[in-house]
Amino acid sequence: MSPSGDAAVKYSARATSALISGDVSLTIGDAALTVTGLFDVVEVPYADVNALAMRDYAVHLETDAGPYDFAGLGSWCQPFFDALCAAYNKAVLRSLFVVGGPSLVARGDWRFTEAGQVGAGVAPVQVFENCVVTLPNDLLARRVPLAFVTGMNVAGFEVTLGLDDGATYQWAKLGFDTAPFVQAVQAKLRALRDTALAQVTAIDASLTPAQASQLAKMMPAGTAVPVGKLAGVAPSFVAALEARIAQTCAADTYQVFKAMGDPLSISVGFRKVDRRSDVTGGPPDDGDGDASSLVVTSTDAASGDQAPQYLMWMIAPSPDGKFVAVEFAQSSAATFVYRTGGDAAGFAYQLNRALEAIDFHREVIRLSDEELRQPENVNYKMAAKRTAALRFVRANFVERVIHTSMDAWKANLQTMWARGL
Repeated sequence: MSPSGDAAVKYSARATSALISGDVSLTIGDAALTVTGLFDVVEVPYADVNALAMRDYAVHLETDAGPYDFAGLGSWCQPFFDALCAAYNKAVLRSLFVVGGPSLVARGDWRFTEAGQVGAGVAPVQVFENCVVTLPNDLLARRVPLAFVTGMNVAGFEVTLGLDDGATYQWAKLGFDTAPFVQAVQAKLRALRDTALAQVTAIDASLTPAQASQLAKMMPAGTAVPVGKLAGVAPSFVAALEARIAQTCAADTYQVFKAMGDPLSISVGFRKVDRRSDVTGGPPDDGDGDASSLVVTSTDAASGDQAPQYLMWMIAPSPDGKFVAVEFAQSSAATFVYRTGGDAAGFAYQLNRALEAIDFHREVIRLSDEELRQPENVNYKMAAKRTAALRFVRANFVERVIHTSMDAWKANLQTMWARGL
């Protein structure tokens, strides 16, 4: 029953499933578990796996294609399960667009409440630069975005984070890792606040400290905020944002949005990137144009150094608030149109959360379910399974309005809104 000496470790087991049964060898890969029988081979992608468990000396998988049971592993049952969980969790982290290594890894009890859903259990927890990730071996894995944390409570050996939408996440029984966990999360929160403050002041150097602080709280992690709210804090900041939009290929589009509805209701967001290589790492091209054209750059005349680069985007509600048009300031790009159910502000909030969760890989917010099932989109499929905001946004997608000519684009958008699709 022991694994072979091959580079890719193979485990021997007895499989029971609708697709393959009998004596098999099991190979754990980066993206899938391969089950090889005498006459059949089945690949089980981690994107299709909804739960992993070990019971009665057997490993059980719940998948989109049905359950798999692997028995007869003997003393290799626990090592196989641990290795499979490790590979599965790495795939989950990729799907949650977590970059870099964790600054802390612990394990303990956890519980969350979000949008009426409650989950709990015992699982590993990891702290990253912009999030805390809990990794149970099922669809309850959660990435807590620190940019949206509004409260942190430490009571004894329990730590609770509260988000701006009312969701709460609690960890307990972390043992000696409790204090380091608290310290790591606090350090990341402070760093994110400092980053947000630096980014708004880089956009508008005339901001007072009070204005900069308020805007930094309103616009974490690329969040798009209505122009009216921003103007209520600092009109000069709105002017600075609009000046940057005017440097992009969405300059005319923004003016049309202002003419088609309430200019103050248009939400504008931005992301700073420090290197040209970050451009495609943030919001990659989805076939609508050149991703690098989102970037607004300028050059310091005295030093010749390139100033910070920005990714600009906007959300424009229809006059009746039943739709929003989402525009990424990119040449030859399409406008994404979504239903709002009459709550444009609520939809904008969900879109902000979804884009932050997928690191602005914007193509996933408009892919069809069929496209989402394609092998190249496995990360997006796993992300959608675990991110409520992303599922909400995707469910309300209507269609793209292609930029041919400005007049044709405007007419098509108006027609779509008028039809009430």
